[in-house]
Amino acid sequence: MRRIILVPSAAYLKPMTDFLPPRIQGCLRHLNVNLLYELRIRADKPLSVNVGGRFYFLGEDGFCSSERALRPTKEEIEDALLAASGYSVYAVEDQLRRGFVTAKGGERVGIAGTVVSENGSVHSVRDVTSLCVRIPHEIRGCADEVYARCLGDGLRSVLLMAPPGEGKTTILRELIRLVAVRTERNILVGDERGELSVGDLGDTTDVIRFADKQTAFTAGIRAMRPEVIATDELLPEDYTAVRRAVESGIAVLASAHLKRFEDVPQKLFERYVLLDGLGCVGEILDGEGNHVD
Repeated sequence: MRRIILVPSAAYLKPMTDFLPPRIQGCLRHLNVNLLYELRIRADKPLSVNVGGRFYFLGEDGFCSSERALRPTKEEIEDALLAASGYSVYAVEDQLRRGFVTAKGGERVGIAGTVVSENGSVHSVRDVTSLCVRIPHEIRGCADEVYARCLGDGLRSVLLMAPPGEGKTTILRELIRLVAVRTERNILVGDERGELSVGDLGDTTDVIRFADKQTAFTAGIRAMRPEVIATDELLPEDYTAVRRAVESGIAVLASAHLKRFEDVPQKLFERYVLLDGLGCVGEILDGEGNHVD
């Protein structure tokens, strides 16, 4: 196994947390934001950050104990959510029903609070008390091993597998760019949450944002004639769309929150890449679950 150091490329070095309240931004000034993967902002609880794959408490002077960490207020959480939504909660109402908002830089802001339901369906979320801010990164080179071992001898469908927070989206994003640059194939990206298409995906890539996978795959196949479709975080109900693409002769690049080959709902891919820790490619399996060198 070879661990990939997830360090953003120079072209992507830019702050992505402008929507956060001043006190939190003041704490972040002690960090290299380009190594920041996630913030956990909870009302009246210690601010914590994931830097380089590890969580730390953060205060006005940098890393610290939980006792000295900044404790964001409920008002600061509400302000951050409003700013992340572009100061129009109504414009992101559909996202809120699904438990997140995507800020302008592609940062996915997960929310926790009180769910309001109508007729068995989620109508809205109010009294938000927690935010999980995930910072996207473009990291050149992080998908080189996956490309070489899975796609070096030809285009095929690939599924990246790992628990949350182990670099699947980052590797998938770079894998899309590599396929575009090296093969010049027409690629369609179904970016349901608006975070996969951040950065440079190559000159032959088209993007459908904020549509569910069934809609993106169906509309894309009909209208865009892709040779490759890429999407993030497959759920069991999404495999019908994947099957349609594969049976149409389209290669699919995707990721899923899974740890074992046995847990994949439908074995539709030709390569399964099991990540083993942040940015570390573990085992690679073929469509039958056999090890691939």
